[in-house]
Order: sequence, then structure tokens, then C-alpha cells
Amino acid sequence: MIDEERNEQDAEQQGEEVPAEQAEEAAAEQSEETPAEQVESPAEQQPASEEQPAAEQAPAEEPPAEEPPAEAPAAKGEGKKEVVPGAELEPIAIEPEAELSAEERARREAEEEERRRREAELTAEEESEQPVAAKPAKLSGDASYQATGKRKSSVARVLLRAGSGAIEVNDRKLEEYFPRSYLQSVAKQPLVQTGYEGNVDVRVRVHGGGISGQAAAVRHGLARALVDVDPELRKELKRRGMLTRDARVKERRKAGLKKARKRPQFSKR
Repeated sequence: MIDEERNEQDAEQQGEEVPAEQAEEAAAEQSEETPAEQVESPAEQQPASEEQPAAEQAPAEEPPAEEPPAEAPAAKGEGKKEVVPGAELEPIAIEPEAELSAEERARREAEEEERRRREAELTAEEESEQPVAAKPAKLSGDASYQATGKRKSSVARVLLRAGSGAIEVNDRKLEEYFPRSYLQSVAKQPLVQTGYEGNVDVRVRVHGGGISGQAAAVRHGLARALVDVDPELRKELKRRGMLTRDARVKERRKAGLKKARKRPQFSKR
């Protein structure tokens, strides 16, 4: 038997085919030699854990937790919290103003004093001029005259009517809208120069630009409206420059410069 097995192994190694009959005889003899005790049943080879019933192996499933009952929807208008707009934004920290030095304070005071002096001189010159017409024309009760004045980016729409001399700018008195006396004199200069101050009521709607530009726009509109009232005033108002549209505006900034013409400091090295 041993010789036959060796021959078979040699034949397999050499690539020779073993006849099927010899292979069956070898397998039968091998099974007879092995004792029955050594052959284990497949049932004994299974681990003990498999012998336990499946019911014991599977863990008990936990019952699903009970969901809390859904709350009833609140009635309309109840439970709504008022949200303040901008509540989530952080407050802006305001830095305290730096104290000015004595030189800076003196310079600002000098500039303010010079500005007031110039405004007083201009106001005095305007008041010293004689009115254009000694006898202003009388307006009928229903007559109204409209005109538009412009200065820089300000636009003023003026409405003239017969009255006692009230002047309203954007539904406010002239003194409230233009707090500086110089701007007040600029706005009503055509009325003073033509002698119509105190004889007509003026209503003005003005927007755009700054307070100085708006005052000049009101003056331009008033002068145009007065020319409609009395065409003879045109020559004198034109000579005094009240009918001319002042086209001067701030010059635009150029690329590479700090302002319209101010250049950065040049460094050679």
C-alpha cells in the first residue's frame, strides 16, 4: 500500500494522470484503516453556543419609547414673541473724542470768527443796496407764480402768492430751516432787492445738496418767479447775478491723487 501511494504521489508530481479505479481503491483502503472513533460527527464539531436555542441568543427587544403627545397649536396672536429689529447686532463702540491742543483750539476759533466776519460783511452789502423797484406790482388774490431754482445738486420749487410775507421751506419757517442769518439773507435776497418782502407769501420745496446750496437754489427760484410777476425786473436781477444758474460744482477726484488736484508726497529715494 505504501508503495502504491508513493507511486501515485510521484505520478501527480510528474504530471501523469492516475486512473480513476486506482484512486477509488486507495480512498476505500484509507477509510478502512482510519478507526470509527476518530471520525467526529458534524454535530459534535459545532460549538456549544450553536446548540443553545435561538430564543436565548437573541436579546430581548426593548419596547419603543412612548412619544410625548403633540402640543396643540397655539391660537393666532398667542405665543408670538416680538422680535426687535437689530437686537442681534453688536453695539458700536464710540471712541471718546481726543482733547484738542491749545494751538488747534485757537486755530478753529480764529476760522470761526473769520467766517462770521465775512458773512456779516456780505449781509451788510446786500442790505445796503437800493431796491430795484420802488413800487412793487400788486398781485391778485388768486394769482400764483411758480419757478424752479438750482444750485450744485440742490433743486428748489418756489410758489409765489399774494400775502403778508410768510416764507415756508419744506413746511417749516425760514428761520427754522436756515438757522444762520447769512443763509436767511441769501434765500430772501430777491424779495429784499425788489421790494416784495412783506407783500407775498412764499412756499418752497427743496431737496438735494447741502444747506448752503439749498439757500442759493431758493434765491434762484425766487428771482425767476419775480420775473414772471414783473418782467421789468429782469434786467436788474440779471445784472446782480440772481438769474444766472451758478454751474460751479466740486471738481471730481482723479485716479492716483488724494483729491481733485492734491498729489501724494513725492519721494526721490
